[in-house]
Amino acid sequence: MRRIILLLFILIALFLFWFFWNSGTEAQVSQPPMVQLGVPGDEGAFARAMETRSFSFPSDHGPHFDYQTEWWYFTGNLENSEGRHFGYQLTFFRRGLSPGNESRPSSFATNQVYFAHFAITDVASGSHQETERFSRGVPGLAGASGDPFRVWLENWSLQALNEDGSHVQLSAKDVDLSLELELRSTKPIVLHGDGGLSPKSIEPGNASYYLSYTRMETSGKIQMNGDLFRVQGQSWFDHEWSTTVLGENAVGWDWFGIQLSDGREIMFFLVRNSDGSFDSVSSGTLVEPDGKITTFDLADLEIQTLERWQSPETGADYPVSWKLRIPLLEVDLDIEPWLSDQEMRTSLVYWEGAVKASGTSKGLPITGNGYVELTGYAYSFQGLF
Repeated sequence: MRRIILLLFILIALFLFWFFWNSGTEAQVSQPPMVQLGVPGDEGAFARAMETRSFSFPSDHGPHFDYQTEWWYFTGNLENSEGRHFGYQLTFFRRGLSPGNESRPSSFATNQVYFAHFAITDVASGSHQETERFSRGVPGLAGASGDPFRVWLENWSLQALNEDGSHVQLSAKDVDLSLELELRSTKPIVLHGDGGLSPKSIEPGNASYYLSYTRMETSGKIQMNGDLFRVQGQSWFDHEWSTTVLGENAVGWDWFGIQLSDGREIMFFLVRNSDGSFDSVSSGTLVEPDGKITTFDLADLEIQTLERWQSPETGADYPVSWKLRIPLLEVDLDIEPWLSDQEMRTSLVYWEGAVKASGTSKGLPITGNGYVELTGYAYSFQGLF
């Protein structure tokens, strides 16, 4: 009974936090979330990403309960038959309160918290809408498995349609937003960093295991405010798990995933320090049409902010347009948002939005679409990941 009462108290606290967080009307720089998913300093009990390892699928598509934090990230750029452009994000997060997946007699008892973010951008209407959900990791509410590969939170889910997890179905339904999409990867899975080990600071263990399907043929339907659209396009899937990631001077990161018209993809992330500099571990991956990868680091990359946008709701000031050069790969791109306001005003405030690219690759004209994630601009993400 004491456990049930404690759990109800936690759920009430989460609801009150969400309510008061979203009830403000004045634009101001947001404050970091006060709800702690776990006890500060308890990371030492969890495993850390220290060294390279082998992967097996579909099991490694599933949860890794010995690590504190994990996410399954889908983003994509879609169009209907009339060329109306949409972006979407559907992300599932798992947060362990203690290592392992505890099994106890009470169906209320769990050491796993799941939350999910869902957003659709409609360029024609200038609209970006987002929503989120939280739940305990218990049967009927939320959970994840590797074989079969499935992650769900109530009626939001991803479900593998084949044995290795490269063909999946996404489903999410909310009051004003819904999607039903089928995604099929056209390339092998990508292991970022050193064989899937992706350092985020120079301290050993401040790293994640990071895997992606960087080009997934996508078709299905989305709905916004009662309007239904049949769409097709390309999606990107990221799966990461870790325990501690950001170093003590880091406040957040800028992440880019771009799908180019020549069949290549570029991913890179910039870990941003409190003084505005980028950590030396910032790095990226180029994926060739045949799936071959080339890794590059911060020294290989030149990036310049061309335009900024300030949120009228939170006051956060974000870069939203960039000039990107990677001489090593003969890539020269201008990257700009399909909409400037694609801020995720969820319990964690960040910018996650559809972008387009144009420029040259190996001296030839090129275009592209992708997604950019910007964290630590409304408040520092230090201690949150």
